Order: sequence, then structure tokens, then C-alpha cells
Amino acid sequence: MHPDLNLLVTLDVLLTEGSVTRAAKRLQLSASAMSRALARLRETTGDPLLVRAGRGLVATPRALELRRQVGPLVQEAEALLRPTEQLDLKRLVRSFTLRTSEGFAESFGPALLSAARRQAPGVTLRFVQKTDRESLGLRDGSIDLETGVIANSTGPEIRSQTLFRDRFVGVVRRRHSLAKGKVTLARYAAAHHVLVSRQGSVQGPVDTALQALGAERSSAIMVAGFATAVALARDCDLVASVPERHTAALRADMHSFTLPFAVPEIVVSMLWHPRLDTDLAHRWLRSCLREACTVRPALRRR
Repeated sequence: MHPDLNLLVTLDVLLTEGSVTRAAKRLQLSASAMSRALARLRETTGDPLLVRAGRGLVATPRALELRRQVGPLVQEAEALLRPTEQLDLKRLVRSFTLRTSEGFAESFGPALLSAARRQAPGVTLRFVQKTDRESLGLRDGSIDLETGVIANSTGPEIRSQTLFRDRFVGVVRRRHSLAKGKVTLARYAAAHHVLVSRQGSVQGPVDTALQALGAERSSAIMVAGFATAVALARDCDLVASVPERHTAALRADMHSFTLPFAVPEIVVSMLWHPRLDTDLAHRWLRSCLREACTVRPALRRR
């Protein structure tokens, strides 16, 4: 007896959502119908797939293995069955929501908006601020495209593509003592710093690099984003250590300098849900974002 291949779509949604209720809502089914579908999946696979843990459900090892396989299968099947179409950018009317940091929007948003307005005047871009590294918005469809550093919390099914590599630089206001003369490791460490951490950790990549050299910096304040760090450094005698390209627009009126020690580069990527992988309009948006990130801003020295 051949298995019911329609169950693949149900399995994909169930494993992505991790909830019978949310999966039922997404597939526009009743909770009882989704429960029956889960029972059929359990019988077909010979595995419970999702088991109760407190008030929620957790995936079994077999379910985790299937989650990595079933998503691409469903996407490929949908692509095969979808009729060939042409994208008319001049007539395209659509709104995209992008989740980025303030610094990214300020540095790369103008080029992206310019390209979108020129090629597809009916497209609206909406930027929302990124406050964490969770990928829930991509899963539920409230976010179309996201930028940032891939984290352990990023869902295994999320698609990604590298946009650019970025290095850390120091930035101070023009009247700061580090704006004059050579910035040595000793001078850098002796200054007061603003630390950036979304999770509240006092150990970032800059601190790890300093620790390897037997040095440490004195952090006067901790903030959640690079834009806030640059703003504080602009008005106070603080040093902000931030990604160079990511904050190019924010640092335009300040003194930036190369850090006197090596810090590993960070890889900035764009992320999207596989449901949009073959969507022609979304492919166009991804190409526009890649293009907007191709020009490397020069490090300003004063």
C-alpha cells in the first residue's frame, strides 16, 4: 500500500509549528482534523513525532530528522506544480516587511529603496527593528526577509545567503582623546567603553580578543544595539567598537579608527523562509538587497 503523499504537507507544517493548534490554523483545519492527521502520520512513520512536555509538545529524534528533509521536498513539489510565470516589475503591487537593525537600515536602506522605486514603483518596503535573533517572524509569515548574523536559535529550515563580511572598528567623538595620535592597545583599554549586547552578556567578541592578549576594557554602560552605542559615543567620552560597514552611515560625523588588535570578522546574511524560495517577487527583492550591499563604504579618518 502506497503512503498518502498529501501527508507530507501536513507533516511539514506540524514539525515547523510544533503545535497541533497552530498547524491547524495555518492549514485552515479544525483541531480535531489536525489531531486525526497527526495520528495517521504516527501510524505511517511508526514514530510518535510530537510528544507532550508540560503544556507543549516536543519533537522526537525521528521528527527532527524528518524536519530537515520534508521541508525541501514540499518546496520542490510545489515548485514543480506551479505554472511558469513572468514577473512584471512595473505592474507589481506588493508590500515586503524586512527585519533589520537600525544601523543596517541606515547604511543599506537608501540603496535598496532607490533600486526598488526605480524597478518596481508599486512595491512598498517596511522596515521593522530587530531586537533578538529568533526566526519566528519568518516562520509565521509576518517577516519576509531578515538580515543579521546566523545564530544557534535560527530555525534549521530557514534559508540564508551571505551578504558581506564585516570587521570591528572603534569610533569616538571628534574631541575624544583617542581622536588624536596612534591608538595603542594600552590607550584603547584604558578608555571608557560602551558595550553592545542584546542578551546582556558582558563577554563579546572584542572582549574575547582582548582577553587572549591579557587585557580588558572598562565598560561604563551596556546597550542593546550598535546604533545606540554610536549615539552615546557621539555625545559622551565613550568608545564604541562596532562593525564597520554595518554602521557606516551612523559614524559619518565621528572619528573612526582601526582597532589595535585582531577581532574575528562577522558574517552578515539575509534570511528567509523556504516557502518564499521560488517566489519570483521575493527572488527579485533578494537580488536588490545583495546589490545594495556590494559597495563597501570607506573608513572615515579625521
